[in-house]
Amino acid sequence: MAARPPLSLKARALRWLSQREHSRLELRRKLLRAARLGDAGLDPAERPDRTAEIDCLLDWLATHRYLSEARFVESRVHARAARYGQRRIEQELSRHDASLDADTAAQLRASEFDRARGVWARKFGAEPATDAAARSKQMRFLAARGFAAEVIRRVVQGRDDD
Repeated sequence: MAARPPLSLKARALRWLSQREHSRLELRRKLLRAARLGDAGLDPAERPDRTAEIDCLLDWLATHRYLSEARFVESRVHARAARYGQRRIEQELSRHDASLDADTAAQLRASEFDRARGVWARKFGAEPATDAAARSKQMRFLAARGFAAEVIRRVVQGRDDD
């Protein structure tokens, strides 16, 4: 059986983008790693610098709408909103050099209490904690999930008021 030739960087990028949305930074890192692996057999002095080629490819992908920061943010928010608070989502997006738009941030903020209460109820049940140690544990759990402090207090104390 004949060995297949290695995929080009463009083919790899399109394959990765067909599986899920990627941020530009994430895709750039993957392509640089693939280029280094593809050039591994060359003498270190002869290895070409592929960053310009990869940046040009990323520009082409963005121009032809294969790569979209807006779609990446939307997919990441959709995947994370049910389990995490706005701060955690924003932190994750910042690691990808992306950010929330104003409308999405407002929607997350508006639904933060309901999402936090759902996460809390799945983990701890429907009854508020009776002692300080249990409340503290629940508050730390929700804080680690990226929910706002005031929302955490309302959820753990069992208050439904806005």
